[in-house]
Formats: sequence, structure tokens, C-alpha cells
Amino acid sequence: MRHLAIVGSGPAGYYTAEAAVKAWPDAVRVDVIDALPVPFGLIRGGVAPDHQSIKAVSRRYEQVALGEQVRFVGNVAIGGDVAVEELLELYDAVVLATGAPEDRRLDLPGESLANVFGSAAFVGWYNGHPRFAQLDPDLSGKHAVVIGMGNVALDVARILAKTQEEFAGSDIVAHALAALSDSGVEQITILGRRGPHQIAMTPKELGELGRLERAVPCVDAGDLPPVEADAALEPGLRKSVALLRQFAAIGANGDKPLVIHFDLFAAPVAFTGTDRVAGVRVERTRLDGDRAVGSGDFYELPADLVVTCIGYRTSPIKGVPYDERAGRFVNAGGRISPRLYCVGWARRGPTGTIGTNRPDGYDVVERIAEDWASDGASLDRKGRDGLDALAAQRGLDIVTFRDWQKIDAAEVAAAREGAPREKFVDVPAMLEARG
Repeated sequence: MRHLAIVGSGPAGYYTAEAAVKAWPDAVRVDVIDALPVPFGLIRGGVAPDHQSIKAVSRRYEQVALGEQVRFVGNVAIGGDVAVEELLELYDAVVLATGAPEDRRLDLPGESLANVFGSAAFVGWYNGHPRFAQLDPDLSGKHAVVIGMGNVALDVARILAKTQEEFAGSDIVAHALAALSDSGVEQITILGRRGPHQIAMTPKELGELGRLERAVPCVDAGDLPPVEADAALEPGLRKSVALLRQFAAIGANGDKPLVIHFDLFAAPVAFTGTDRVAGVRVERTRLDGDRAVGSGDFYELPADLVVTCIGYRTSPIKGVPYDERAGRFVNAGGRISPRLYCVGWARRGPTGTIGTNRPDGYDVVERIAEDWASDGASLDRKGRDGLDALAAQRGLDIVTFRDWQKIDAAEVAAAREGAPREKFVDVPAMLEARG
């Protein structure tokens, strides 16, 4: 029997577990280890609460988790409670599927001012992640600036713009819903350093902005290239640019009280204010090829709230080589060192969709199979029995998938009317709910 440890219970982790079970039916034991008592990683804490259809993929992971060969080991932090070196002593292979939960910083003057947040923190706040549930952003000001050209920027802008009624059916947590219901935001500026042809926004998410009850998206027609230039774009991007053209044609007219303004060819250079943010200093840009370069033309945007949505970084783990520039583990095709691998965003950086992690997981299992074929028989490692002994020795309180099902049931039972659940936002409450 081979023993495989997967660190991280998000999409990359469970796709890897699925691949391992298919590769070695009845010949491998898989422990999926997570620092939180609850599984599913990005699905629970990163996907927008009003995108319940995307969250439904967790049912596939649940089927894997309930299989006889796979065990969920929650509430155990690797690199804290247990070292990677200790896992390697216990398991035949260790796969790091920890995602990229840290915000990439702009490193601009004023970034540490109050009410400037990275998207990992802000999204974690409205999704109820225990690490960010106490963030308490001040939403009383009129002007919010969202920095980024991808779907996360759209998620943040959309969540800020929605009415309370539009959150029906979502699993946004109560503290965020209450704060958003009292929001004073009247203008949201989405700031992008390049132009319409360089956005990473998909048509579905972009189109949602055009269907908001109290908000209207606005694009400056002068930022749009000649329409014939759209023909060279790949189909998805072409659809997204067509939506921007629609927003430009509609303009900010009408009786909707909130405007979402796309300010393109605009790069933030500093955040201004004393103790808290009051504005963003911006430099107008132009394209040199696909690269944005400064024009020397500066202006100020009022900003009572800033959320930067410019990408994520994998959290370093002691003893694991880390690429600071790329924000991920150093690896060659998923291999870090003998018997240590990485998958998903921890391997590639924060690129691709949730589904991209499936072929990634199957690929790393193929690499593990190659290495296991070449290194001969198992060295009789203890696997989960060894981890359980270590946990007992250190007083670690392991949460199983059956425990998670009790937490899940308690969240569902606590849901407000029309919502799928009310998430627990701190670890002690999660542990108490399992009984």
C-alpha cells in the first residue's frame, strides 16, 4: 500500500486525490490535509457568494472525499503543526495543493493606509474566511476604487454594487450583508493600466454588471479601439470587448444611483490620505506593444475605499524552495524535490479556471507514478497511522469529513430565508458545531 499526502483541500487537492484513486484502485491511501476544519478551499472562500452554480463543483469533491481510500484531515496546519519534512517521513509522496491565498502587493506609497485592502482579504471578508472575517471595511464613503482587469475585480465591484435583495440565494455572510446594506458607495471606479483588448474579464462576469438593479456600468468611448480591430481577438475576449462597447453606448445616463466606471489606460502610482485613504494618484498610460507605459499625465481619483485585485501568491512553507518573483513554489513540471510535488496555483501561479486544476492534478499523479516505478518498493512508511500518532502526541484536534458534514448541516440549518447556508466565520464555532 502506498501512502499519499495532499496538502490543501481545494480544487487542485481533490482533483489530485481523484486521479490517485483512479491510478491505484485499492493500492493507495490518500490523506487530504487542510489548516481549516472545513474543506474545498477556493470554492468556499474565494468564489463569489452569488455564484452558487460554480460552488456546486464541490459535490464532485465530496464523492472523492467519501471514498474508502481518501480521508480529509482538517484543522492541521502543515509548516506549523506538522513540518513538511515530517510528512515526507510518513508518506511515500507529498503534494502541495495550497493554492495562492496571499495578496500580491503593488508596493506603492500609501498602500498601508486604512481602508486599502487586497482582494484576498476583501473577498475573504465577504465570504466569511476565518482569517479575514474581522476585517471590518468602512463602506460609508461615496467613492470606491477597484484596481485590476480580471474577474476578481468584477466580483468585488458587483458585490459592492448589489442591493440586499440581489443577494437572495447567495451564501454571503451576515456581517458582510449588513455592512453592504448600509453602504454609502455611489461610484465604483475599476482601474486598469491597459486597454479593452488586454482585459482578462470573461463575458459572463462582465455581462452581470449590465443587469444590476441600482448600478450602471460606464466605459469611455475614447478608450475603445476601432471596432474592426476586434476581429483579431479570440472569441471570448471579443465578446467581452463587445460588452464594453455596449456599456460605452449606454453611458451613465438613467436614474440608477450608482455608476461603475471603467477607467482604462490608467495606472495607480500612489494612495493619498493621512491615516486613511482619501484618493488614488493615477498616471495615464499608453500601449507599447502589449505593455503599458506611463505618459507623464497624472490626475487624482477620490477614494474612500480601495481594493487591489492584481493577483495572488502562494504562502511560503518552511523548508520548501520558493520563487519570490513568481509567488509560487520552485518546481519542474510539478516536481519540487524527491517525493515532494506541487499542483494547481502552488505550481503554476494564479492562472486558469477551477477546471484547469483537473488536468494539472492528473499530470502530477502521472509524475508520481513514474517516480514510484523507478524507486522500487515502498519503504514501509506509516502514512495516516503515523500522522494520527503524531497528532495524538501533539494534541492536535483532527477534523474528519464526517465532522465537516455536521458543520455543513449546522450552517444549512442556520441559513437566513432564501440562502443556502450561514457560514461559521471562526474556527472555534466550527469545532463546536461538529459536536
